Amino acid sequence: MHAFRSARLFFPNWDQNLAERLIEEFQVPLKTRIKKLSRGQLSAVGVVIGLAARAELTFFDEPYLGLDAVARQIFYDRLLEDYSEHPRTIVLSSHLIDEVSNLIERVLVVDRGRLIMDEETDAARDRAANIVGDSAAVEAFVAGRSVIHRESLGHVSSVTVMGRLSAADREELTARGLDIAPVSLQQLIVRLTQHTAETSPAAQEGALR
Repeated sequence: MHAFRSARLFFPNWDQNLAERLIEEFQVPLKTRIKKLSRGQLSAVGVVIGLAARAELTFFDEPYLGLDAVARQIFYDRLLEDYSEHPRTIVLSSHLIDEVSNLIERVLVVDRGRLIMDEETDAARDRAANIVGDSAAVEAFVAGRSVIHRESLGHVSSVTVMGRLSAADREELTARGLDIAPVSLQQLIVRLTQHTAETSPAAQEGALR
């Protein structure tokens, strides 16, 4: 395929053996012209070039579009495998947050053109917690805390609060009969973007009209 032949010329760190392995794993039809490829096949071509090029800085912009679950997992496995052997800067843009959460070392979230998160992944996971239990007890505990989401069903509430919980906080939760549920990275990002939208000056102005 012309795309792969051209890539060999442009990227000095090109690994032909890796490229051939990936082409076989993704079943890229080498005799088919680029414009005749399906969405998934085009994504596979981009993945092959992105990994085999071993450029110092590589951008993958939702590289899994059109790929099924098996092909996406192959991409994630090969990405980690090759990165561990050849460390470099790889930027992965994705809406499948939980699916890629174990791949990334740092999280940057851009919402409406604004950067609302820039943190190490492990630190981001500890930024929030879901407090679950009797609504009155939950509200008493979260009073004065930064709340980014609320859900209620009958007398039971689940409230997402920002900030790491201390040992004293956990003792208080136990005393109140409340549970702590983890917040996945995807939940955190969704809650943060929703909260940012609700508290933005534009939203407040619209609410006053």
